[in-house]
Amino acid sequence: MREAILHMARYSRWANLRFVQRLQQLPASVLDGPVPGSFPTLRATLLHIRDAENVWYCRIQGLPFQWPAGPSLEPASLNVCSDRLFELVQEATDSELERMVEYRDLKGNIYQQPVWQLLLHCFNHGTQHRGQLITQLRASGVTDIPANDLVAFQRSLTP
Repeated sequence: MREAILHMARYSRWANLRFVQRLQQLPASVLDGPVPGSFPTLRATLLHIRDAENVWYCRIQGLPFQWPAGPSLEPASLNVCSDRLFELVQEATDSELERMVEYRDLKGNIYQQPVWQLLLHCFNHGTQHRGQLITQLRASGVTDIPANDLVAFQRSLTP
């Protein structure tokens, strides 16, 4: 299980980095222009991924968290959260991944789940919103959208 979750952590970090790099090339007028979706702008969608990764990292580590994750509105601020999650998985033992975490959702409801489930949720959540970013980029007239499917990542690993 650890290797599969580590693979997903690598993939998520890789995919996030590709979107950060692409969005950094765009002018603020495109990053902050209104687009259809769950969030009103490209920047807001990307920062939602960052904020959620921060919350899940903090919950797993038993740390208090803030929403948003920080004051920076720069796309690259997502990289810090992605790197932390990757390092958490990289250093985790099987028993750490099985450890039960009790946490409250943003509404205050209490839940308890193993670390591995929370990590998979977090990586899947990022995939969902990266898919939304693709739609938002296309709606904004942006071309050269980075491939970010899991299989594209896996192909990049093949020599």
